[in-house]
Amino acid sequence: MKKLIVMFVLVLVSGITYGQEDLKYEKTLQKMFEVSGSQETFDVVIGQMFTMFKEQYSEVETGMWSELEKEFTESSMEDLAEMLVPVYQKYMTVEDLEELIQFYESPIGRKFAKNTPLITQESMQIGQQWGMKIGESFAKKMEERGY
Repeated sequence: MKKLIVMFVLVLVSGITYGQEDLKYEKTLQKMFEVSGSQETFDVVIGQMFTMFKEQYSEVETGMWSELEKEFTESSMEDLAEMLVPVYQKYMTVEDLEELIQFYESPIGRKFAKNTPLITQESMQIGQQWGMKIGESFAKKMEERGY
């Protein structure tokens, strides 16, 4: 009986410790999203989703939309971070995330975070051009080979 109680206590304590570590990881991940500019990007995505929702539910009054968008912006980020914890844990330790936070809190990190959306947007346009160039080149090579 004593062994059973000791075993139960050990399982309970290890579960609590694991839960605390998981919560620490999630909070650290949320902080990394915040300082890296990712949270702003997610907020923009939520705003775009609400634009689509407004078209679908045109009868809903404007005040309701502001209230709903604020609610979803606040809670959705926490939900997303919680869902992403297992993915990030596969590749990054909490210490890795803390180092990223330090980087993003530095002057160059803030500059990088601020400009990443612009860099991404321009890079996507160049990537599309690059993809079209490869596609045209591939089609030409296939034609030259009789296909």
